[in-house]
Amino acid sequence: MDLQFTIDENLCIQCGACVDDCPFHIIELAPDYPALAPNRIHHCIQCQHCLAVCPTGALSILGCNPQDSLPLPESLPSPQQMTALLRGRRSVRRYQSEPLPPEMIESMLQTVANAPTGKNNRQCLFTVIEDQATMALLRKETIEGLRAAVTEKRLSEGLGYFRHVVSAWDSGHDIIFRGAPHLLMVSAPSTVSTPDADILIAMSYFELLAASMGLGTLWNAMIRWAFSEISTDMYQRLGIPEDHVKGYVLLFGRPAVTYYRTVQRDGALINRVKG
Repeated sequence: MDLQFTIDENLCIQCGACVDDCPFHIIELAPDYPALAPNRIHHCIQCQHCLAVCPTGALSILGCNPQDSLPLPESLPSPQQMTALLRGRRSVRRYQSEPLPPEMIESMLQTVANAPTGKNNRQCLFTVIEDQATMALLRKETIEGLRAAVTEKRLSEGLGYFRHVVSAWDSGHDIIFRGAPHLLMVSAPSTVSTPDADILIAMSYFELLAASMGLGTLWNAMIRWAFSEISTDMYQRLGIPEDHVKGYVLLFGRPAVTYYRTVQRDGALINRVKG
């Protein structure tokens, strides 16, 4: 395994931070400057903790230039900004019709790919619909699939609500896709250690990033339930591997509604454990 591990000896202050912070102890002082322990290299999970913890930017791994990283902590939002973001994000059910620029969506997905995963496996698959023709086709196929399920009386117990989804659609109301211009679904191989958690964490990161950019999102279980009622394999139609654990759907786009203040929810259920 070639980790492309290098040390700039002109910058290294021999503090040992990279040695101490490596989760699997693959770095050692040998004897003056950090180096990889040959018998432990195979344990590396490519987390880049060593790159991030080096105070002088002397260490490079996986070919990454420390100067290309954002500096911390000055790049971080303030606690007040994070509080406003967490309290102010809303489930958006009204969207403007115009799509987002593809480069904006690409940047968002590349950022969200930094979300933590079990054992740093980073196997989340981001299935996104960007163009409006594909989004329109998915809406049509989903509604027609639900219509067939209603007509053939195939709706499973508890999902009779989809009769109203179809009738609302026929009346000109999209109460499942909400007119959103984009859709994101995150999936992960069932063989990784924590697929369900990996998926939900990635989607949560995307939601908060979108909110910070003035975009709207909607966690949507209805689409997932709808797919379960349609005879066609909609996941296969979307190109999602059969062996993947499938997450919920996030609708997203520019909101057609503006919220001016946070709501007030301070009724946290807290269980304080004392020894």
